[in-house]
Amino acid sequence: MTRLLVLSPAFHDYDAAIGAAFEAIGLDVVTHVYDRSATFGAKLRTKLLHELPEHLGRSTTAARARVADAGAIAALRAVRPDLVLVIKGDVLGDAVWDEIDALGAPSVLWLYDELRRTRWDAARLDRPGRIASYSALDVVTLRDGGHDAAHVPLGFDNLLAPPAPRRADEVTFIGALYPQREALLRALDAAGIPVRAYGRDWSHRLVDRARTWGRARPAIPTGRDLPRAAAYAVMAGSAATLNVHGDQDGFTMRTFEASGAGGVQLCDRADVADLYAPGEEIVVFDGVEDLCAQASVLLVDPARAARIRRAGRARTLAEHTLVHRARALHDLWETS
Repeated sequence: MTRLLVLSPAFHDYDAAIGAAFEAIGLDVVTHVYDRSATFGAKLRTKLLHELPEHLGRSTTAARARVADAGAIAALRAVRPDLVLVIKGDVLGDAVWDEIDALGAPSVLWLYDELRRTRWDAARLDRPGRIASYSALDVVTLRDGGHDAAHVPLGFDNLLAPPAPRRADEVTFIGALYPQREALLRALDAAGIPVRAYGRDWSHRLVDRARTWGRARPAIPTGRDLPRAAAYAVMAGSAATLNVHGDQDGFTMRTFEASGAGGVQLCDRADVADLYAPGEEIVVFDGVEDLCAQASVLLVDPARAARIRRAGRARTLAEHTLVHRARALHDLWETS
């Protein structure tokens, strides 16, 4: 059986979800998280040695890279994979790619963020065997630069069994606090539409204020961080759930998770029509007033909301799961 090593950052346990998707298509998978703090002591050291200096404006990239490189190289030597998938990987240095080359294992780099928001530069992008990106615009740029690149969007983890939906007649948001997101939630709240935001940046709990260095948060209903399964349950049970991209041109995991979990997704991008049918499988809004109007309709028309839930979930399971993406990525090794 073909052995795949997935080198991934620690981000909501997506490493496990992606590994499970590849197992579902018949690969023997080992995952290694190159930046995880596994113990309380390690997490505390990360806070004090990396996050606090960065909060104060000092870069700790070099120190993070040394730790990530050592762990990734050890994993490569222990596993001796036939194939390597590197997710994001911008903190991994040349020594890691040298080790991959020495093993003779074909590699694919999968990017879930725009290149401009990573530490990748043109010279280092020659190291991976092939590149996949969630950003169609970056794929064009990469190809123009002579790189072997393919567009592979993100997807929904249909292999994760969430708890029963958390029924609530409110519009939810799950994710980090950014100004545009805060403005939209404040507007919904001001319009009398019930809202709730989940995440450490929003939570008013003292422990979450400490974890985020005391940053200010809006006076709206909030909840704490949610594991992915619980997040799926919240999205499925909400009257609607908000998906805000801002200046991203790729579609986030939330795009596929909200609809895949059976939620009514309020999305801020009309070009989502390439993935879902607006008005039938997803709800697209254009600005604050339109968002408030669309949310108000969903709250008073549960039959329409139910139709959108069913159709959005059906489209996701048919076309947009992580298993679909695993097959697309596997094709890149097959054709390399």
